[in-house]
Amino acid sequence: MPMNITTRSLLTAAVLSATAMTVSAANMDTAINKGVERVTQAQQAQFKIDAIDGQTHSAMREYRGVIKQVEGLTVYIDQLDKQLNTQQQEKQKISNSIHQVSVIERQITPLMLRMIDSIDQFVQADVPFLKEERVKRITKLKTMMSRSDVSVAEKYRKVSQAYQTELDYGRTIESYRGDIEINGQSREVDFLRTGRISLAYQTLDGKTLGVWNAKNKAWQALDSAFKSNISKGIRIAREQTAPGLIKVPVPAPVLTPVFSNVEVK
Repeated sequence: MPMNITTRSLLTAAVLSATAMTVSAANMDTAINKGVERVTQAQQAQFKIDAIDGQTHSAMREYRGVIKQVEGLTVYIDQLDKQLNTQQQEKQKISNSIHQVSVIERQITPLMLRMIDSIDQFVQADVPFLKEERVKRITKLKTMMSRSDVSVAEKYRKVSQAYQTELDYGRTIESYRGDIEINGQSREVDFLRTGRISLAYQTLDGKTLGVWNAKNKAWQALDSAFKSNISKGIRIAREQTAPGLIKVPVPAPVLTPVFSNVEVK
């Protein structure tokens, strides 16, 4: 039996409603998918932003580190510049000193030669104690002056040392053994040097005494009264007894040499 109009209308409405719901569901799915896609894109964009932000902060930290390094290097370079300026000044001073040294070397060499000649003349005119040793020292100085492998400073040191040694003789007491000619015979004796004021000797048997006469430049016999003082002085000089006062023969300042007693400690 054919449908009536009402039934047909309802069916049509149902079909249309179903179709509309299907279309709405499809649109909704599309919208949801687009929303999901937009969210995904937004997340990806955020990731990119976070990455760029991290890179920016990293670059900023690196920049600040570089700035600090630059500041440190600037201070360091300034300090180096000051050191270079100081070194340049020192270099100039050294250069001037080298030039002055060359001038001094030319002047000091003749001075040292005169000093050696003066020592030589002094030793020849002085009391003849340790004569061989002192003459040998002067000979070495003269030989040294002609050597090119010895610096000027070392030469001057040696000459000054020789002067100091000669000065020390004047304030020390010393005893040594040596040979002397007595009455035409070579005898071994003990010498006693008291500074430069007295040089006496005593034979090993203690029987013969003598003293250097600076005016006559010859040995002069001494009276046996000096024996105890000469013997004591020899022991003191050799540190065999405690220091004490002794009387040594000293030429008196008169035209004819007369030896008098002088107490020394």
